[in-house]
Amino acid sequence: MKAKIIITPKKAVVDPQGKTVQSALAHLGYQGVTAVHVGKYLEIDLAPGTDPAAARQALEEACHKFLSNPIIEDYRLEIE
Repeated sequence: MKAKIIITPKKAVVDPQGKTVQSALAHLGYQGVTAVHVGKYLEIDLAPGTDPAAARQALEEACHKFLSNPIIEDYRLEIE
């Protein structure tokens, strides 16, 4: 079983990395890009037989307390 976590800045937060990438894309000729948001992507392998509900609860807690900054970041957790 694998957990995938995508962490991105909240829409209301200024994203200087995203702005830099957006500007670079424009300078390279890629037109029509209206916004870029740079975030983090994590894949976590879970032990065989792990209870999916317990894993989700533990990872939600980890995302909220450690992996993301809930003041300025949103996250999406998927377990497959």
